[in-house]
Amino acid sequence: MFTQTEFCGAVATVAHLTKLHEPIIVKLAIIFESEGVFMIITNIEYIPGKEITEHFGVVSGSTVRAKHVGRDIAASLKNIFGGELRGYTELLSESRDEAIERMKAQALSLGANAILNVRFSTSSVAAGAAELYVYGTAVKVV
Repeated sequence: MFTQTEFCGAVATVAHLTKLHEPIIVKLAIIFESEGVFMIITNIEYIPGKEITEHFGVVSGSTVRAKHVGRDIAASLKNIFGGELRGYTELLSESRDEAIERMKAQALSLGANAILNVRFSTSSVAAGAAELYVYGTAVKVV
């Protein structure tokens, strides 16, 4: 794994960590830190300045969420008057975070320290319920 100095110097210049589990956003990737372990998550196929030393294959995470009655009522009103559907925005944000956490856990269990070529997908699985699916390629980089 990397120390913060080695890692940040290789990928980009970033500010110091302010909280545990808070992502650091850089130009090419999101770097998650947890208990001194860094995980790079990016939508590109490689990380400039890093070499892939091990390939672990596809990792994924998903969550299925149903609409909430309160959010549906608020969304119906917003559809009439216009504006952001904040309840749904929050629901999607929570779903993305949960799916990413599940994908990260799978990658860490394989020994990866990066996930490349990350993509998101959604699908309807039942009336009022949708799946958010995230997947990428787990690798070890140095």
